[in-house]
Amino acid sequence: MTNTALITGASRGLGLALARSLASAGWNLVLTARGATDLRQAAAELGATALPGDVTDPAHVERLSLAVPELDLLVNNASDLGVTPLPPLAGYPLEAFKLALETNVTAPLALIQATLPALRARRGAIVNITSDAATGAYAGWGGYGAGKAALEQLSNVLAVEEPDLAVWWVDPGEMNTRMLADAVGAEEAAGATDPAKVAAALRDLVGSRPASGRVSLQ
Repeated sequence: MTNTALITGASRGLGLALARSLASAGWNLVLTARGATDLRQAAAELGATALPGDVTDPAHVERLSLAVPELDLLVNNASDLGVTPLPPLAGYPLEAFKLALETNVTAPLALIQATLPALRARRGAIVNITSDAATGAYAGWGGYGAGKAALEQLSNVLAVEEPDLAVWWVDPGEMNTRMLADAVGAEEAAGATDPAKVAAALRDLVGSRPASGRVSLQ
């Protein structure tokens, strides 16, 4: 039986690295991201299905759920860093804050709700990618961190409500990605962990299927 995974934010960074790692293990993949060109290129490379779109769009969430009638793994990786340069909370633009929460909290929940029947049928797993900004106080990271903190508590409760599923909220640590470069600059980001190493650890996590909970890969 071939396992199927749905990965959001899969056109670059950790999402793409995880897609490559799972593809090498024989997984069937459905990938989504806003960058249609990069996503289709990744899907062609991996023999995956590409469904470009925005996870905050309810119609797109429905399309994704219909594409995975059998689902073993949902990875909510798509994230919105918010305003850059990272502003203090005292001056954080509230409309931008709302948009970040829509991507980082509401969209993952919407996708979970839409795919729960398929996940329950296969006793599947959910990986919600979070951050140490969810638990630590870092100047400028209040907007992003607030969303990730909400995602962590959402995951925590979901694990209790869905005992037949595995639910992990994963702090991958700093990775050399475009998102980190946007936040701290390309030079500092270049010294961070290769997303491929984090992806390998995530694949091991899914394969070993420990109890639901928070996982730090730092």
